[in-house]
Amino acid sequence: MVTSRELGRTRLPLWAAGFVVLICVAILGLSAWREWEARNADLRNAEIDVANVAHSLVQHADDTFELVDTILVGLVHRLEIDGTGPDTIAKLQAYLPTRKSSDRIRGIFVYDATGRWLATTERLDFSKLNNSDREYFQRHRDSQDTGTLIGPPIKSKSGGQWIITASRRINDSDGGFAGVALLTIDVSYFVKFYERFDIGPNSSASLLNNSGIMLARSHDEASAFVGRDLSNAPLFKEWEKRPAAAVYYFKSPLDGVQRLSYYQRSSRYPLIVLASKSQDDVLAPWRGAATIRTVFVLGLVLLIALIGFFLVRQLWQRQRMAQALVAKEAHFRLLAEQSSDMVSRIGLDNRLLYVSPSCVRIIGWSPEELLGTSAVAGIHPEDMERVEQAIAALKNGEAEEARFVYRQRHRDKSEIWAEAALHVTRASDSGEIDGVVAVVRDMTAQKDLQDKLASLATTDGLTGLANRRAFDERLQEEWARARRDGTQLSLLLIDVDHFKKFNDHYGHLAGDGCLRALGRILSAHAKRPADLAARYGGEEFAVLLPNTGPDGCAEVGEGIRRALHELAMLHAQNPPSRLVTASVGAATSLPSQTTTDCSTLVAAADRALYAAKDSGRDRLVVSGQVVSWPAKRA
Repeated sequence: MVTSRELGRTRLPLWAAGFVVLICVAILGLSAWREWEARNADLRNAEIDVANVAHSLVQHADDTFELVDTILVGLVHRLEIDGTGPDTIAKLQAYLPTRKSSDRIRGIFVYDATGRWLATTERLDFSKLNNSDREYFQRHRDSQDTGTLIGPPIKSKSGGQWIITASRRINDSDGGFAGVALLTIDVSYFVKFYERFDIGPNSSASLLNNSGIMLARSHDEASAFVGRDLSNAPLFKEWEKRPAAAVYYFKSPLDGVQRLSYYQRSSRYPLIVLASKSQDDVLAPWRGAATIRTVFVLGLVLLIALIGFFLVRQLWQRQRMAQALVAKEAHFRLLAEQSSDMVSRIGLDNRLLYVSPSCVRIIGWSPEELLGTSAVAGIHPEDMERVEQAIAALKNGEAEEARFVYRQRHRDKSEIWAEAALHVTRASDSGEIDGVVAVVRDMTAQKDLQDKLASLATTDGLTGLANRRAFDERLQEEWARARRDGTQLSLLLIDVDHFKKFNDHYGHLAGDGCLRALGRILSAHAKRPADLAARYGGEEFAVLLPNTGPDGCAEVGEGIRRALHELAMLHAQNPPSRLVTASVGAATSLPSQTTTDCSTLVAAADRALYAAKDSGRDRLVVSGQVVSWPAKRA
């Protein structure tokens, strides 16, 4: 007769198999749920991004058309009071350019009741021009509405470019139609503004009116989408039932891209802003990460399934379990012996009691050569005290573990950087500390990489000189040293003359080459080890000269200026020499115990640099020097 215990043992493999299946299904289900949540989180973050952009763009559109509305109201009010007589129009023609103070406004126009041009900010002969055929003109002529009308985009008669019109009706003294006042905004103005918002490689920002007419769209260099009628697009169906602002997913009728977007209607004008991202771009990082995580989870599930399979098989073969455990123990012991890190045990007398075979690779000595020797042998003298203190603290019970980086002598190499992780060991019977276990790893490659990164953090990538951060730190150090030793400290500030014009004329690649050439000159003239040449910012450079007086500072500055002349780089926009030149400001200070701020030296050199520029450029001015100013400045 089978007892309940024996029956339980018989069913145990089935229970174990069911448990393994349940775990695998749970992991797969949780993983799928997590990936779905991660996908939704990415979409929500993208929705927040496009919503923020849409809020900014609709505010920009409101501000733009509020400015236009304000100018139109004032202009119409003035015309309705003063009339449109010749004297008024003559004054208006002189007044209009003063109102075109913003880059938002392309042009201002006034037409009489027949559509004839009366006044404009455009510089052209408009005596024969007539705009009575324009839709906005006809609407104002046929309607008594005096509000501002924002029209669809049209081609400008004066410039030929796409413009957005805003117009108001002008009434005569009897309330009849007297003409139209019109302001125009370049579509390209909105396009350039929208391109400032980089929310993805295939993102877009669009401005539409409430009728679904495209007014402006980012990345629309050829204006291919301006004026496009999108009133049949799904967004505008049942438009009145939609909220004023909401997230909207759609396939773009313009480029066929599936988009995640946010639209917002203006509360003040008949305008809609639509900011969107490509849904594929939004989900691309998630897809990549999800693929990796899915592969990992599938591998984990497969591993669990394999472990379960082996577990069930072992339950069926319990008589072989002891042998399997012994084999696994031997396997793990083999892995421990072949670990890439050096594992050692240190006794209370600092002698090595055990060393793993990887010590040959890390420090060059075999375990047999190291056993019984001092654990701190071969450590660099400068690191010895720190290491001994850490080991002593562990053995005294002041800490349970310690980690530090130090320099260690290698048998075949001069020296390596090593990282040691130490942990105390205790006797199993008494619990007293009986030694320390150390795991040592070769950190030479990582240390070299850290040193390279530290160097990159203080070096200007274009010129190879010190960057602004390194200069500021060095200036503080040299200022403190000069104040302590009672020595002089000099500074040169060098600025390339008309460098923006050089960039605009020859291009940025040539500009970079010019800065690199000047960097080489500065490196050549900062000869002493204590001298420092740095890129101060843009086309401005600095040379710090410790223990140098005014004469030496001026000599170095003049040498730099002459060397740049001798380089003879053409600069057609820099008369009279037509060569690349530089203005140099020099300053020398003797820091005192009461002077703690080194900014006075920088300020003095900066004033001297501006004096060099104001007095004609291509010269050296020493702080405190009397400079002959040009007559117009005098």
